[in-house]
Amino acid sequence: MQSSLTNRRSAVIVGGSLGGLFAANLLLRSGWDVTVLERVPDELAGRGAGIVTHPELFDALTAAGVAVGDDIGVTVHSRVTLNPDGTVGGSRPLTQTLTAWSKMFHVLRAALPDTSYRSGAFVERVDSFADHAEVTLADNTKLRADLVIAADGFRSSIRQNYLPSVQLEYAGYIAWRGLVDERDLSRETWEALFDKFGFCLPPGEQMLGYPVAGPGNSTEPGHRRYNFVWYRPTDEATTLRELLTDATGKCHPNGIPPHLIRPSVLADVREAAHELLAPQFAEVVDKTKQPLFQPIYDLEATKLVFDRVVLLGDAAFVARPHCGMGVTKAAGDATQLARSLSATGNIDQALAEYERQRLQFGCAIVEHARHLGAYMQAQMKSPFEREMAEKYRTPEAVMRETAVAPTL
Repeated sequence: MQSSLTNRRSAVIVGGSLGGLFAANLLLRSGWDVTVLERVPDELAGRGAGIVTHPELFDALTAAGVAVGDDIGVTVHSRVTLNPDGTVGGSRPLTQTLTAWSKMFHVLRAALPDTSYRSGAFVERVDSFADHAEVTLADNTKLRADLVIAADGFRSSIRQNYLPSVQLEYAGYIAWRGLVDERDLSRETWEALFDKFGFCLPPGEQMLGYPVAGPGNSTEPGHRRYNFVWYRPTDEATTLRELLTDATGKCHPNGIPPHLIRPSVLADVREAAHELLAPQFAEVVDKTKQPLFQPIYDLEATKLVFDRVVLLGDAAFVARPHCGMGVTKAAGDATQLARSLSATGNIDQALAEYERQRLQFGCAIVEHARHLGAYMQAQMKSPFEREMAEKYRTPEAVMRETAVAPTL
């Protein structure tokens, strides 16, 4: 993208994860000066797990200056649903590339000059004005820019400041996640699962898994990992609170660190895996050294632009993971922002166009993801939700719709 702006503009991006890196790289290549502020002092590359890719994601990577090669991820060509006894309950051809969060971070971070990325930068406040915005850091340093992009995640403090009434809504279930090295899997389980996108559907639950890059972002056979996600209904007031409580009795309502999950909780989930899942998936859970879980939320921003502050990625919308669109949506947000800003020298007009485009798209993705996850909600709230639960509960529907970009 070539900038049509006559003067070089500046942007401060709060949040150095994938959405922030997409925005930084795309704006940099549009002629902007960019500064990324990440509060975590250490590199983020070791975090996260599996990511489903879509063509729009590859387009954004290319525009951001990343050369997309065969080593970007692991490609599978089919989907399979396993019955509780381990037999095949259904299959469907579908070619898709699966990658890892750390791989995506590595290629995006490598495309950005080190001078544009600041780790350990804690943002105290963001102020927006008619013609600029200002970021104040914890050490009282102030950064002035033509634009501030809030890419600070699903618990965005910037969003909370500008949209205090917009809150995360618990979906009624959690996602257990984990990674296991492919060399640790038995031959039988490897053959049943590893070269496919796999599912298992206990009543009211969903297990899925797929191969991703391994340590060092390797996609070489024998050095990859298997990533699983297991959705389980969990009552917020009772069971979820108990799961979020560590061995000292402290509750972590915003998410419990994996190493603080009590051994008894891990023992229970492994036992449940053997009771409910196909034995191949039970083996995956058993051999995952440190499973973790995340409550599933919905969130829809009602505005994306506040003078010269703009919301992007999970700071704007949080969709349940069933579409597999989280990273792709953040990349699409960044692409649209850079495109709008390049189309006109008037930043305000560009931001208005960005908001118009991405507000509509974000709402549609959140709604579609709700439909896909309806049958796992602990309590159905309406006849419409029950209708969606019936529509998307069959193996055929799950294999057809899960982690596939919807037609909106």
